[in-house]
Amino acid sequence: MSGAPSTGPRRRCLARRSPEPKEKLVRFVLGSDGRLVPDLAGRLPGRGLWLSADREVLLAPRTRRSLARAGVREVDLEALRDELERLLERRCLDLIGLARRAGQVVAGFEKVRERLARHEVAVLLVARDASANARRRFRHLPPETVRFETLDRTALGAALGRPEAVYVALAPGRLARRLVTELSRLEGLRGASTEDAVADVAGRSPPAGGERTHPDEDTKDR
Repeated sequence: MSGAPSTGPRRRCLARRSPEPKEKLVRFVLGSDGRLVPDLAGRLPGRGLWLSADREVLLAPRTRRSLARAGVREVDLEALRDELERLLERRCLDLIGLARRAGQVVAGFEKVRERLARHEVAVLLVARDASANARRRFRHLPPETVRFETLDRTALGAALGRPEAVYVALAPGRLARRLVTELSRLEGLRGASTEDAVADVAGRSPPAGGERTHPDEDTKDR
């Protein structure tokens, strides 16, 4: 993923004890039973406890100690991370579905390429389980386009009402901005950046006989 630095509101991460961009954090509230309740929409009543949407931070011993000092009872941080990952992926897929119904999404190599050429893409999604050859495509993007490799092809397809999708593009607008925030959080929780994944693929040599597209990634329909 690539994008401009955030200039929006900041909140203090409980574990790092430093202010960070709000969109890179997850808000929790403390239930009456001492349980930590995720508040991804940021609307639940009560004092907010903020943690970085970062796998290493969430699972660090200092996070457990910080939560205990804040009044949180024993918490399984691995289970919490897994729950957050599921919730965030669901939010991402729901946003893609909303954008599709609003006519703000195209899928498939050719359609995505056409939109990119017209500078009409705010978010480019490439399936994280696509072939190395498929992931090499669309490396050089307009400055206004953010690329993610966070969701797999089956999940992307389900959001679009089709069996699978490898390339998906969202037009600029409120839904695209919201999707960037949620995908950035999900990416942090999964502990692998898109830029690292793309760089890894770019460093590989093509197979003997030249590059070939996986048969399930036909550039005409995916």
